[in-house]
Amino acid sequence: MTLSEFIINDIKPLHLTDKISDAQLMFNQLTYSHIPVLDANNLYVGCIMEADAHCFEGSKELSEYSYAIEGFFVNDGTIWLNVLEAFAQNSANIMPVLSKDGIYLGYYELNDVIGLFNETPFFAESGGILIVEKGVNDYSFSELSQIVESNNGKLLGVFITKVENDLVELTLKVNGIDLNEIIQGFRRYSYNIISGHDDDSFAETLKERSDYLRKYLDI
Repeated sequence: MTLSEFIINDIKPLHLTDKISDAQLMFNQLTYSHIPVLDANNLYVGCIMEADAHCFEGSKELSEYSYAIEGFFVNDGTIWLNVLEAFAQNSANIMPVLSKDGIYLGYYELNDVIGLFNETPFFAESGGILIVEKGVNDYSFSELSQIVESNNGKLLGVFITKVENDLVELTLKVNGIDLNEIIQGFRRYSYNIISGHDDDSFAETLKERSDYLRKYLDI
């Protein structure tokens, strides 16, 4: 299933000629942080934020507050991880989706994208979590995979969790018979071992944090 299958059109976008009171009414009926706004040609302009809408004068048109409209969006071909990043960067629980030609197609809901995130093998598959550190110019993803696989493991996922003082911290999800063998393999390649977990407790913590992100953005 592709992410574009999650595009929703349950609410009609506002237009610049609509009154602020129209936006206020919609926000009172919805739980969205933002509502998309189109111009007279039905082209996407941006989103109006709930907090702003309730501060503006209801009798005026949205066009009079165009400076407050936020122009964030993703394309229908944007990968889910970048979509999730866009949600976080804009403190939104709704994300407008445009075609490659700039046509407004609908929107994603944060809950749907979080659900896809939690269904990835990084979270769904059983395995261990390993956090390692090395010089930012001294590691490669191919080397990470080679170390795991040469010690009878399978790399299920990896992402960079921190870059600081020319050191990069990497979090790996591995499926293997003995996590200790894999840890020793990384030590032989001069990786500093930050943490290693034989169960999924760390992954559960990440899932809880992703759920917290969703709840925070829903406020």
